[in-house]
Amino acid sequence: MKKIMLVLAIAVTGAFAFKTRDEGSISGKITPADGATTAWAIIRTDTLKAPVNDGTFSLQQAKAGTYTVIVTAKSPFQDVTIANVRVEDGKATDLGEIKLAEK
Repeated sequence: MKKIMLVLAIAVTGAFAFKTRDEGSISGKITPADGATTAWAIIRTDTLKAPVNDGTFSLQQAKAGTYTVIVTAKSPFQDVTIANVRVEDGKATDLGEIKLAEK
């Protein structure tokens, strides 16, 4: 019985040792809805990319940290850069409505 308990304790400890953190996400809504093509999130040397569909985007698998988000706009609109976007493990960061300005 003691042997079974020891094996079980080792298995449980091992399972927690290899558990990874939940990654977060960054999302937003673009106005006008057809004004942008792509959203990017940059942190140090890592880059995330997502298409803008029907005016919305969602950047998945974002590690915890502070990102710069860039929205690539279509003409006649200007690209948008949002600095200091904080992501926490396992949490969604919603940037809300992002209004594009014309050039």
